[in-house]
Amino acid sequence: MTNLLALFVTILLLNVMPAFAPPTWMVMSWIGFSRPDANPVLLAGIAACAATVGRLVLARLSCTLVRNRWMREADRQNVDVVRSWLEERKGMTVGLMLAYAFSPFPSNYIFIAYGLTGMRLWLIGLPFFVGRWISYLTWTRIAQIGARYLDVETEIDGAYMGVYFVVSQVVFLALVYGFAKLDWQYLLQAKRLRWRRPDSIASSAKAARTRAGR
Repeated sequence: MTNLLALFVTILLLNVMPAFAPPTWMVMSWIGFSRPDANPVLLAGIAACAATVGRLVLARLSCTLVRNRWMREADRQNVDVVRSWLEERKGMTVGLMLAYAFSPFPSNYIFIAYGLTGMRLWLIGLPFFVGRWISYLTWTRIAQIGARYLDVETEIDGAYMGVYFVVSQVVFLALVYGFAKLDWQYLLQAKRLRWRRPDSIASSAKAARTRAGR
């Protein structure tokens, strides 16, 4: 029980970190390699619960701290364009998150960006949990099978802080910044990328008020 609690707390803390945390699938692979006789379904279930709770906390902090306190009003209005678009396509949002959760790719920037929209967290929380449970189960089981054929003393290269990892985390954080700065109104209408101009949101709001007054 103590080991399972330690697993939950460890995975939870790793998934609350906004960047530079080791991938959870790597941790589960190491656990599977170290504990070849453990129940992989139980381990994956606990890890998926912890990862989901951690990511939802990260998304909530993104909304509470970044959106509500640090973001400018123009940036919030820009992100709200994405929110309105996603709220009309909830099924697509759930499906995309489920598909992404099956992959080993980092999800920190996804939850940070989603938190900036202020949308309800269950839309991505539930599919993330299902996808991660299956994903962690797969990685754990593969590692357990590998442990039967490899020397127990074999060292697994866990140098996640290599150049590739650091660069990828910086790139993902830059994408989150770009998420708030991209002109979403222009993208959805013209289907073209454009960096948001300082007066674009104000012009859109003024046009909306003009149409409402007619």
